[in-house]
Amino acid sequence: METAAEHFDLIVIGSGPAGEKAAAQAAYFGKQVALIERGLLGGAGINTGTVPTKTLRESALYFSGLKQRGLYGIDYSLREGLTVGDFMHRKEAVVTWEREKIALNLEAHKVTLIRGEASFEDARTISVREKDEAPRRLTAGVILIATGSSPHRAPEIPYDDRFVFDSDSILKMDRIPKSMVVVGGGVIGCEYASIFTALGVQVVLVDGRDRLLPFLDVEISGRLAERLTNLGLEFIAGERMATLERTPGGVRLTLKSGKVIERETAIFAAGRRGAVEGLHLERIGLALNARGTLEVDSNYQTSVQHIYAAGDVIGFPALFSTSMEQGRVAMCHAFDFPYKKRLASTLPMGIYTIPEISAVGESEESCREKGISHVVGRARYSNNTRAQISGDSTGLLKLVFARNKRLLGVHIIGENATELIHLGSALIETGGTIDSFIELVFNYPTLSEMYKYAAYDGLGNLAGHKLREG
Repeated sequence: METAAEHFDLIVIGSGPAGEKAAAQAAYFGKQVALIERGLLGGAGINTGTVPTKTLRESALYFSGLKQRGLYGIDYSLREGLTVGDFMHRKEAVVTWEREKIALNLEAHKVTLIRGEASFEDARTISVREKDEAPRRLTAGVILIATGSSPHRAPEIPYDDRFVFDSDSILKMDRIPKSMVVVGGGVIGCEYASIFTALGVQVVLVDGRDRLLPFLDVEISGRLAERLTNLGLEFIAGERMATLERTPGGVRLTLKSGKVIERETAIFAAGRRGAVEGLHLERIGLALNARGTLEVDSNYQTSVQHIYAAGDVIGFPALFSTSMEQGRVAMCHAFDFPYKKRLASTLPMGIYTIPEISAVGESEESCREKGISHVVGRARYSNNTRAQISGDSTGLLKLVFARNKRLLGVHIIGENATELIHLGSALIETGGTIDSFIELVFNYPTLSEMYKYAAYDGLGNLAGHKLREG
């Protein structure tokens, strides 16, 4: 006998940043909301992505003594007998706290949390099954797919999650290896490569492109490569894998050039796909595109008008920060709330490598491609008192601005880059000029005051007519 369906104004599938914030947004304005989660609260961002990797980064900096090396000139070696438990302890504490915070937020907004596997019966009906229990049927006028993404596992790779890992399963490693090969020089690959390099692991990073993170300003990308090389990372550019096989000592990677790399472990960070398995999207006329993501319009609507999608399941930029806002914007459109109609026109990007990187707006390369005459101003950490105090003398803050002094882009590599970026992001969004940095008073000593000196440098370049013509 078919169970009667429970009706809601909104059904959200997935409790990651897009799903949680969308559910809370709709519930705040009085809508009856059900949120379905088949796994741990928080999705990949909390459990396998953003929060764990950033916490591991801090653990790596702590256990390696990397910051202290710059501060005191001490050549720390990794603490003898460091275990995976030591390394992962803080990650587990932070992730647990984040899950509890999400649960409290959903409870405070009176969102009905339903555990189990969701699948579409039709365009307005969701069936939820948990283990051996009878399915629970839900209907709603609006549905949001916020199921996130999962690593793409190519069938030719012998994943065993002991010697050969993907970017999720590496968090379950039972030891810290002596050596590692990372295949894929995107954000995730570079973050893991830098974390393990900081811990003294012999890491080689293989990527088919000619430079790290080619979407970054070329000067920033070059500085990252230089810093990682100085830490001990080996970067092999312009090479692709031919075969990977297990050996008694670990793994053997053969590149298409014939070069052979032998290491104890391998991480493959070569792309992710929308996590839609089990949803039966074919029943409602939806499918992943060639990039492995769902297509949406500017309001995050799919081709089925009342079904929305947000977060990693729709692909780029696949950032925790943007996913939250996509969920909010989608719900404001779906229910016509007079609140949040769009994302900011420029979105900051945070990359938690060692050193960390953040960027927003135009780069020199994008200005040239678009024919925008532009000027650059730079401030170096080596000339900043707070950077000297904290031991970072290699960072750079770079401003890109138009001839009328309107700020177009900010690019930072160095300590606290992801915090510093927001001042520049706000000025770009409001159409401000670099004169604002000259007029502002900054606390001393701070890293933030580099904005003022980058602006002075830029004004000097402007006065000298040192324009970067498009």
